[in-house]
Amino acid sequence: MSGVSVTKAAEDAVPAANDLVVLSNVNKHFGALHVLQDIDLTIARGEVVVVIGPSGSGKSTLCRTINRLETIDSGAISIDGKPLPQEGKELARLRADVGMVFQSFNLFAHKTVLENVMLGQLKVRKTDKQGATEKARSLLDRVGVASQADKYPSQLSGGQQQRVAIARALAMDPKVMLFDEPTSALDPEMINEVLEVMQQLARDGMTMVVVTHEMGFARSAANRVVFMADGKIVEEAAPDQFFSNPRSDRAKDFLSKILHH
Repeated sequence: MSGVSVTKAAEDAVPAANDLVVLSNVNKHFGALHVLQDIDLTIARGEVVVVIGPSGSGKSTLCRTINRLETIDSGAISIDGKPLPQEGKELARLRADVGMVFQSFNLFAHKTVLENVMLGQLKVRKTDKQGATEKARSLLDRVGVASQADKYPSQLSGGQQQRVAIARALAMDPKVMLFDEPTSALDPEMINEVLEVMQQLARDGMTMVVVTHEMGFARSAANRVVFMADGKIVEEAAPDQFFSNPRSDRAKDFLSKILHH
């Protein structure tokens, strides 16, 4: 499914070694609402999977279960061959390995941009201050906001804040990056500056799960599009196939509404 071939010997020696995130028969309820129904999804190293679908289809919940911001009722999730830990230090370690970028930027308002990006390195990764500072400055440069390092989040535009949030997640050297509708709270002119950073991460080989309404990004950056509706994965395919020839009536209906308006 990942489209990455490995030799037979490597397959025998390390089964599914290229699988980084695996969800098996995952179910989640919010009261009577069955928001995730028997979800099976495997994401390979270096793969960019874009999750799309109508509101209320379970996309964000799916994204949030991968780093246990949402618990699941049944099934199993593993990251890099290890099941998701329940709580405590192991869970904190997992969250360092799984970067998350939200709709709202979740930056610490009382800390500068540089301090925001340094914080996780100092507290979780136990990096020394000089190393954390150098890395933070390098990452702020990478996402195009190096000149904003000494400002506070409130002094930045929404697009700049979201790029800082991406730098903060990258500072932990995550194995996978989760993006939960990262541009939905932004003004239209700021969306592209965030998507460009995400495009570059994709080109650099970062494993990414992206919940988004940005179909242009899905077309150009995804290795695979996962279409969800009513708590289920209805269809998954390469972007060209999905957008030009969706197999399910549900996907055809969804695309007809969003691509022709």
